[in-house]
Amino acid sequence: MASSSFRITNAEITGPVVADRRRVDQALARFCDEYLDGVPTPVADAIGYSLLGEGKRLRPLLAMAAYRAARGAADITELGAALEVVHAYSLVHDDLPCMDDDDLRRGRPTTHRKFGVAVATVAGITMVPLAARCVWGAGERLQLPRHVVQDILRVLVQAAGAGGMIGGQLLDLEAERKSLSLVELERVHNAKTGALIAAAARIGGLAAGASDLQLAALDRYGVAIGLAFQIADDLLDVTATSDQIGKTAGRDIALEKSTYPALLGIEGASGRARLLVAEGCDALRGADLLTPELEWLAAYSVARRS
Repeated sequence: MASSSFRITNAEITGPVVADRRRVDQALARFCDEYLDGVPTPVADAIGYSLLGEGKRLRPLLAMAAYRAARGAADITELGAALEVVHAYSLVHDDLPCMDDDDLRRGRPTTHRKFGVAVATVAGITMVPLAARCVWGAGERLQLPRHVVQDILRVLVQAAGAGGMIGGQLLDLEAERKSLSLVELERVHNAKTGALIAAAARIGGLAAGASDLQLAALDRYGVAIGLAFQIADDLLDVTATSDQIGKTAGRDIALEKSTYPALLGIEGASGRARLLVAEGCDALRGADLLTPELEWLAAYSVARRS
């Protein structure tokens, strides 16, 4: 039975993780300076545009918080920021005309509207090996054992690949103009959205040398928060404006997507999100991993305004 007792209220990234977010932004800027030398100018510019725009940085923040919860003592900002590189790539491709065909992302023109479809497509593809390079460089600077870095890379690639984010994107496209059951809908979003969020929690634990019991708890937390985050996205699409969320509101309805509000109603979807957050925090509590930081991030995932 879920028993987490915190109260979920509207939230921005201004809470206990604001300093982490600032460090992530600085790490992303360093990645652009260090790793984009030799990349053709329009592609490098598109990558910089995608990485350095305003964003929640939830995945890096989760990795960093999970690392500290598992008693890690170093600064893994760059390792966490590598997750944002993969996430940014997914947004670039998600917005392409052959996918969701959107014009607005993070309050600005989408990458393909700014740089053209061809450049945006290549920039997205380029960010995949860029993320791997960032992980390897961060692992070396942290002096992590080689097998740990390899495990982290494996988790990241699996989360981003056909069994995770890419596969989920395909399932999401195939589900347009169809009515899915809750089980089917959560299969889509466990992959499309949840896989990379769950990977963030596990990667933080791996970097800290967490036990198998702790990693299992972080996995359960990450899966729950990933689904709760998607429910919040679905709710914002029907309850907020484009100015508020920084992307085109009402897009799910226009594309006839299956969503949590369509299936459960607004109150039912909100209740499902709250239950998932509580279950995720309870999993961490059982492994003595629940920190105020991870509890706050869980609440933020469903209370955010964008």
